[in-house]
Amino acid sequence: MMWPEYITVAALISIGLYGVMAKKNLMKIFIALSLMETGVNLLLITIGYIPGGTAPIENGNFAKYVDPLPQALVLTAIVIGLSVTALALTLLIWYHSKTGTLEYRRGMRW
Repeated sequence: MMWPEYITVAALISIGLYGVMAKKNLMKIFIALSLMETGVNLLLITIGYIPGGTAPIENGNFAKYVDPLPQALVLTAIVIGLSVTALALTLLIWYHSKTGTLEYRRGMRW
């Protein structure tokens, strides 16, 4: 079992969830969402890992192959996360220029 990895995943997701629920600054909320994304990616990699496993390109022992699907999924998620990060930072800069603050309660005018 890989308990340290699962504890790290739980810590990352918990810290991110706390940041989303407790913070009012949009930049801090975005950083918390990024922490949660990292935790989910680490969880997918941890689930797909087999200790002592090899790449599935050899002939022989099929029980020791590491599943490449979670690795490909996480690689795609990292690329998508990078583009979402760039878009979110652009929107945060625009929001700050319009309202003068990054706190979402002060910037809203209903």
